[in-house]
Amino acid sequence: MADQAKRPGRKRGPVAGTAEARRGGQAVREKYGAEFFSRIGKKGGDTVRREHGSEFYTEIGRKGGETTKRRRGSEFYAQIGKKGGESNRSRPKGAAKS
Repeated sequence: MADQAKRPGRKRGPVAGTAEARRGGQAVREKYGAEFFSRIGKKGGDTVRREHGSEFYTEIGRKGGETTKRRRGSEFYAQIGKKGGESNRSRPKGAAKS
């Protein structure tokens, strides 16, 4: 861990997805509240949009969709579309998602 902080160009702190990272995230949530993550996420998204333009999101979405299709096949989209349609049928029209 200590050598990670010394390497130039590397982020400090625990590797994402590890128990150390989860404990750090929980500590931040306890200190600042869950809304903190929404606020910093919005700030980050606004910065990306300002620096790269809104087309950037279109491009990364397209790339992600192509990768998913290559990995899981086009049938995957049919399956998740059907699941989404089924969940919407069980709710009355105009009712909000929970």
